Amino acid sequence: MTKNKRIVVGISIGDLNGIGSEVVLKTFRDSRMLDFCTPVIFASVKLLSYFNKTYGLDLKFHGIDKADDVVHKKINVVNVWKEPVNIEFGKEDPDIGAYAVKSLEAAVKSLKDHKIDVLVTAPINKSNVQSETFNFPGHTDYLAKELDGESLMLMISSELKVGLLTDHVAVKDVPGTITRELIEKKINTVHKSLREDFGIIKPKIAVLGINPHTGDNGVIGDEDDKVLRPALDNIRNNGKIVMGPYAADSFFGSGNYKQFDAVVASYHDQGLIPFKTLAFGNGVNYTAGLSKVRTSPDHGTAYDVAGKNVANPESFKEAVFQAIQIYKRRNEYKEYSQNPLQTNRKKPAPKKNLQNK
Repeated sequence: MTKNKRIVVGISIGDLNGIGSEVVLKTFRDSRMLDFCTPVIFASVKLLSYFNKTYGLDLKFHGIDKADDVVHKKINVVNVWKEPVNIEFGKEDPDIGAYAVKSLEAAVKSLKDHKIDVLVTAPINKSNVQSETFNFPGHTDYLAKELDGESLMLMISSELKVGLLTDHVAVKDVPGTITRELIEKKINTVHKSLREDFGIIKPKIAVLGINPHTGDNGVIGDEDDKVLRPALDNIRNNGKIVMGPYAADSFFGSGNYKQFDAVVASYHDQGLIPFKTLAFGNGVNYTAGLSKVRTSPDHGTAYDVAGKNVANPESFKEAVFQAIQIYKRRNEYKEYSQNPLQTNRKKPAPKKNLQNK
C-alpha cells in the first residue's frame, strides 16, 4: 500500500558544471517538500555544501554512505565520492561527465535494489559522459538497458503529452528506423502508460505523419502509406482509439492536440519543438514503459547561465511532483487490477501547491 507512504525520491546530480545542482537544491529550499517525499541525492556532501554556499541557500544535508540509511524529513546525500571536484561553471569537461555517470549509476542501482522508489535525473551533457563503459545517447537508452520494460520518451505537462516513435536518432535515419513493429510497440506503450500511470481508462491517441502532409499520396514519400497507416489500422482493429496520421505542421497550431490524451510524433524535433514551445519550463520528460519511474526536467545543462544563480527550478520541481504522482497511480492501478470488484477506487490526491500566495 502507498496511501500514507512517504515516497523516497532518488536524484542523480547531472552535469556539475551546468544548472543541475542549482535546480535540485532550489527545489528543496521549501521545507514543505519534505512533508510528502524524502529526497536522496547521489553526489557528495562536500560538493553540495559548496553549491549551497554558491547559491546563497541555507539547506542542511544528511550525509550517508548508502541509501539504506535514509532518514525522513531530511535532505539525504549519498556520498558517491569523497574527493574534491574542480567546478568550472559552463565548461564541457569529460572529468565532470564521469561524475555525472557515477551519480547516475549509483542512483539506478539503488532504484533496482528498491532502496529508492523513483528516480529524478538532473541534466547531463550527452557528449562528455561518453566512455568505453558508458556509450549511450542519453538517460532513456541507459535506463532501457538497466530496467525491465519497453522504454519510451514521453514529454508531459498539464495540457499535453507527447511520445516519440524515435528519439535520439539522426533525421536521415528516421524513415528506415520506423517499422510497423516499432509503431505498434511504441503506441501500445503509450496506451498502457496512459491507463496505468495517468488513470485514463480509455485513452485517445493522435499520431503524426512521417513525411510532410503525410506524404501527399506518395508524392512526398510513401512511408506513411506503406508503413504507418497499416500499422495504425491494425492497432485500431485491436480496440484502441488511435487517430491519424495527421500532418504535423498544422496539428498543434490548430489546437487539435487538445482533443487527445497523447500525441505520438515520428521523430525528436517533430514532437519536442511544439511541446517545448507550449510547455517549456513546466514540462517533464518521463521514461514511460519501464518497471520503475523516472522523470527529468524538460531542459538541458544550460551552460550559458550555469553558476549565475538565475536558473528556474520549476521544471525540476514538477519532475519530482510527477514522479510521485505516477508512482502512486501505478500502484493504485495494480491494487485495483488485483481486486476488479472494488468499486470505490479513490482518485489520486491533488498535487500540493507550494507556491507562495
